[in-house]
Amino acid sequence: MKKFKVAVAGATGAVGLEMIKMLESRNFPVESIKFLASKRSVGKKLTYNGKEVAVELLTKNGGRGVDIALFSAGAAVSKEFAPFFTADGCFVIDNSSAWRMNKDIPLVVPEVNPHDLKKEKKLIANPNCSTIQMVVALKPLHNFAKIKRIIVSTYQAVSGAGQKGINELAEQTKAWAKGETILAADKFQYQIAFNLIPQIDVFTENGYTKEEMKMTNETKKIMGDNSIEVSATCVRVPVFRSHSESVWIETEKPISPAQAKELFSKANGIQLLDEPKNNKYPMPLSAENMQMTYIGRIRSDISTKNNALTLWIVSDNLLKGAALNAVQIAEVLVKNKLI
Repeated sequence: MKKFKVAVAGATGAVGLEMIKMLESRNFPVESIKFLASKRSVGKKLTYNGKEVAVELLTKNGGRGVDIALFSAGAAVSKEFAPFFTADGCFVIDNSSAWRMNKDIPLVVPEVNPHDLKKEKKLIANPNCSTIQMVVALKPLHNFAKIKRIIVSTYQAVSGAGQKGINELAEQTKAWAKGETILAADKFQYQIAFNLIPQIDVFTENGYTKEEMKMTNETKKIMGDNSIEVSATCVRVPVFRSHSESVWIETEKPISPAQAKELFSKANGIQLLDEPKNNKYPMPLSAENMQMTYIGRIRSDISTKNNALTLWIVSDNLLKGAALNAVQIAEVLVKNKLI
């Protein structure tokens, strides 16, 4: 099997570390690997397949001789460095928001739109974490009954805000348990421990946050259907890993819960967990460190005579919502001989 020279940019961050784990655990055909980051991480040793690899400085020349680079270093860094990597012939799979809505750049979830990957499209955008798990669930329903409208409420883990978000929840929880004064919020707008914050990212002029608009716009692009209407409410919750979503879907054709379950049971990347009599349904703890998107609580909407379903979706935001999806994109590039 052909092997490839791989780079991970932002290697020491929460998602970067998971990208490394996914490359390793999924046996991606790596000939050589290098880890790239900012000055403060240069020289730090990370392990890949039992060997220590020193972190190097991310530079504009970092893509020379590299076949595939996985970027998770933020939008500003991606805008600065990714074009230099692609100019050197390297495929860049970028996890930031920098390129997602650029009409010339594929925004890909392999279970949904792998056909958007092209040999000449060297820069590929990895979608927003909350969007990824939702469209994985939507795709089989859309193929069967054509989705008209979606109303989604998300319950997003603090790891979606990076290591600083994880640390803030941990420190606040420890302080509360010790009876100490909880330090003022830093990463989040308010105390996150024992609280919910109905704001992720900044508000836009229409009253929705940027995170909510990402779900609206990215869903249309990934599904290849601008007629789908999407309204999202995104909430930060005191959970370390795994995003949860309550999703209401209206379809053109009738679709029963039984039909939806049959579709989900046959779909790639989905694990059906829907046994209400046995109190079995997806939860963040059970999805943590797992590579599947879990779906349960599937039921018809009793408040309308329209064709509508309600369901509950949970997935590890650092894996399928970020690192795993990026590696799966790389796998499709290899499988389809685009690289």
